[in-house]
Amino acid sequence: MPATTDIVATYKGPRRAFARILSTGQREDRALMILMVGCTIAFVARWPVLARQAHLEGIELNMLLGGTLMAWLFIAPLVFYGLAALTHLLAKLVRGKGDWYGARIALFWSFLAASPLLLLNGLIEGFVGPGPGLQIVGFLWFAIFIWFWLSGLIEAERGT
Repeated sequence: MPATTDIVATYKGPRRAFARILSTGQREDRALMILMVGCTIAFVARWPVLARQAHLEGIELNMLLGGTLMAWLFIAPLVFYGLAALTHLLAKLVRGKGDWYGARIALFWSFLAASPLLLLNGLIEGFVGPGPGLQIVGFLWFAIFIWFWLSGLIEAERGT
């Protein structure tokens, strides 16, 4: 299935969609690609915000874009891998039966699946600025990301 179809399916039923993703087998290249696409979308979501900041503060936009690129495409993936490992170890403490790959793909897929709201958040922050709209969309993105992640992690740690 295309990723966009899987993302829509995740909003309809995250555990069912995640079980289908897990059933395709363990492919580390797929997990890394999901993570890198999610990080790239997060980087693109920051563009309106950085353009606004550069305009208002008189800062060079290229400098801001370069730092954000470094953060999202080189540092964030390492943080995601560490966070996935930590959650797998925590799941083991509560008798999780899954594997490392399942914990990684649960986190990476959840981040990618919630990325449309991350794009909306970036647009609101860049064009409207701080305010209740930004807070609502930011909270909504975070809540959906956590919902997807916990649903995926529960499915992955079932060990079936």
